Order: sequence, then C-alpha cells, then structure tokens
Amino acid sequence: MTNQPTYTAFSALDLLATGPLTELIPALKAAFDRGDPVPVLIFEDQTGRQVDFDLRGSLEEALARALPPAPRSGPGRPKLGVVGREISLLPRHWEWLEQQPNGASAALRRLVDQARAEDQGESQARMKIEAAGRFMSGIAGNLPGYEEASRALYARDRARLEEEMAGWPGDIRYHVLYLAGDSLTAAEPALA
Repeated sequence: MTNQPTYTAFSALDLLATGPLTELIPALKAAFDRGDPVPVLIFEDQTGRQVDFDLRGSLEEALARALPPAPRSGPGRPKLGVVGREISLLPRHWEWLEQQPNGASAALRRLVDQARAEDQGESQARMKIEAAGRFMSGIAGNLPGYEEASRALYARDRARLEEEMAGWPGDIRYHVLYLAGDSLTAAEPALA
C-alpha cells in the first residue's frame, strides 16, 4: 500500500490543478506551452513545501524528470517493502537489542509499532498543521490577516482561522482547511 503524493498548483491566487504528478504535470505543461504569463506556485500537499518542475521539452520528458526514479534494490526485502538503512545507537542500546528475542530488527519494529499506537494520531495532526502553515506562508504571507490566521492555525482554532481568512481568495481558504484536515478543533461552546 503506497500513498502517492499529491500536489496543488496555483496560478496567481487561483487553483490551477491538483492531484498526483501523473495528473498535475500534463495540466502544468499545457499552461506552460500556452505561455501563460502568470507565475505558477506548486505545493506538495503532504508537506506544504513549495516545489518546482522543469516543463521544457515534450510531456513525456517533463514527466520523466518529475516522477521519482524506480526504487533501487539492495539490502532488505524489497518485495515486502523492507528497505535497509542505517541507524546510530549507543553501545548500551545495541547490547539491549542483542538480548531481545527474534533479533534487533524485530525488537526495533515492535518499539516503533508501540510508539505509533501510543501516539494516537498526534504526529499526523502536527504534520497536517505544519503542511498547512508552510502552504499559507508560501502563498498567503502577504495577504491581510496572515499573522492572525497563522496564530489561529497553530492554535488549531478552526473558527478563528476561518474568520481571519474570510477576505482571502476562496481557493486558498479551501486549501488551507483541506491541508489542516481534522487536526483543527471546532469552537468551544460559550459558557453561560
């Protein structure tokens, strides 16, 4: 099961295209070939980071440059999705791992799974807020109310965020809320 990264492109402050690279690059290439004078900003949805693609040449050439290279084979069990990587541990950590049943790799997998279970989605929520914040900074940093909207985003206050973004273009407001997802809290009811 792979989560294919998605990207969103804005032409000025309007949504141009969104989706995986196989859908996004053709739309961007068409705008590039038309010679659209408006600059396009492209963001990776999972991180909110701004990215750029070389759209020169044919569509196939642009896609070949944009798509990630095929996974390399090497240590691990590639057919199972296992990739060999290095980690740095202190000697006491290695000693403890060597004493664990089923070996060090199994012990590390159990520890990671346990930590993920205890996390209860907090890491995922934090990553969504950070992605929305990067996107907001990249495209809306000069818009009125940006600083207050940013504070509301990091406070996870959906009502205040929507209020601060009320004068922004609809595509930008929608995308900030889309990236933040369910990590924002609804407004607390007022106490009487």
